[in-house]
Amino acid sequence: MRMVDVIAHKRDGGELSGEEITWFIREYTAGAIPDYQASALLMAVYLRGMNRRETVDLTLAMAHSGEMLDLHDVAPHIVDKHSSGGVGDKTSLVVLPLVAACGVPVGKMSGRGLGSSGGTLDKMESFRGWSSQLTLEQFKRQLAEIGLVLAGQTAALAPADGKLYALRDVTATVDNRALIAASIMSKKLAAGADAIVLDVKMGSGAFMPTVEAATDLAQLMVEIGQDAGRQTVALISDMNQPLGHAVGNALEVKEAIETLRGGGPADFWEHCQTVAAHMVRLAGAAATLDEACRLVSAARADGRGLAKFRQLIVAQGGDGRQVDDLSLLPTARYVEPLEATRSGYVAAMDTAELGWVCVRCGGGRLVKSDEVDPAVGFLLPIKIGDYVEAGQEIGVIHANDDMTLQQAQRDVPAAITVVDHPVPPRPLFYATIGNE
Repeated sequence: MRMVDVIAHKRDGGELSGEEITWFIREYTAGAIPDYQASALLMAVYLRGMNRRETVDLTLAMAHSGEMLDLHDVAPHIVDKHSSGGVGDKTSLVVLPLVAACGVPVGKMSGRGLGSSGGTLDKMESFRGWSSQLTLEQFKRQLAEIGLVLAGQTAALAPADGKLYALRDVTATVDNRALIAASIMSKKLAAGADAIVLDVKMGSGAFMPTVEAATDLAQLMVEIGQDAGRQTVALISDMNQPLGHAVGNALEVKEAIETLRGGGPADFWEHCQTVAAHMVRLAGAAATLDEACRLVSAARADGRGLAKFRQLIVAQGGDGRQVDDLSLLPTARYVEPLEATRSGYVAAMDTAELGWVCVRCGGGRLVKSDEVDPAVGFLLPIKIGDYVEAGQEIGVIHANDDMTLQQAQRDVPAAITVVDHPVPPRPLFYATIGNE
């Protein structure tokens, strides 16, 4: 087989065979196909698209390009979740311990912040000594012992995705439905998931700008899961405003712990409860979604979820006292108010820009080598539909230097659109797509 023939086949609008796709992934992962030919094929796929069968074949080939994790010797049924990322999305910190507290073992591999979106591992590193670097043996042992583990993605899982994503990033081929779906689902399949809950975001702080685009992507990923023999459910959720109130690593950790204690913002808790219930339902621990919701709520109410979260911190080297006493988590030098610049109703938020405000304060990475400051960020309790007065305190900025403090005090209000007429609130979820 020749790479130039595979490129020409897709360039001319042909349907790639399973053999062509498998051969390309195997040879490219091994370094036998140069980046310039892989780039040509990616552009052909970007322009010509892939059908469902091609996309499934691509996903499976990418999943099998490295190790295929099998956790069934320590957990009979593996349930995983994936969020397409967002501002203030600290959902995993609440969902995973609650699901584990319901008796469903959760072994998850997560990533770091990307662009304006925060990363789960960055948030967890707000705890002194906590480490995401676990060997497979450690991963399995902890899953067996406490039923919950959260680790960094190993390079041995779906290495083809790592190589292709880096190439897509510099060849303007990221924004393609088949390539996005294959990238996400290949890692989930390689990580050993039997059932997968996908939280697909849409809006001003998401990769998918509209409900239609998010639904299209979600439907394809559910179909891939079905064809690969996995139970898969996708939730279309809103990211036209930050989820919860906190944006910034330690601030989000505090909000997650407060939610596990029974408090926290109402929208954030409802989101967490819904995602967790779908995971419990898919695992077979509840017959219906309503029953799963009751189990999740009970695990929060009686403290089992919080206790499980503390176990997770301690098991991976973290300081459990920081779970008990939130004042021991990183704190910023400056804590100052954010004020509304005009009176009216909150009509819209540039959520991606709000995420970048946190990044510029030091809460994320502008370049890969940047160190993340866990203490910085902001609290923004207002939501779309709320009425605000000019000069009213609408949030609080946490910063460690005077320059970023002043810039954030300008940039956060500038990212919020206020109008004279009432505006309806945004829904949390738009649709559920899945194979019941």
